[in-house]
Amino acid sequence: MRSTRIAVSAAILGALALPVLSATTASAAPAAAPAALTSSCYDLPPLPYEVHTAAVTIRSKATTKSTALGVLYKSHKFTVHKKSGNWLYITDKTTGVKGWVSGTYVYRDVRMCLS
Repeated sequence: MRSTRIAVSAAILGALALPVLSATTASAAPAAAPAALTSSCYDLPPLPYEVHTAAVTIRSKATTKSTALGVLYKSHKFTVHKKSGNWLYITDKTTGVKGWVSGTYVYRDVRMCLS
């Protein structure tokens, strides 16, 4: 009984959606993009690294078992010096602490180029 109701409901929804789908596929060609948006974004500098959590621990070595040297908060500015696997060697510009942070929580956003 329940499967019959589900089948009937699906058939009714399909019948109602068909005119809507066919109307949206017959749309006009997309308008040309403005000249400012058509330039390539590959020549732009890479996006900066950011902390993507509330805070991340700065460690003496690139392992979770090493000594904690400090905390890198979301608002702190920092410089990335080198990368080793998923770990980044950074300098916290706010406190001056140097150490390793996990790349799971500290990474740069990806810019999407549509050209």
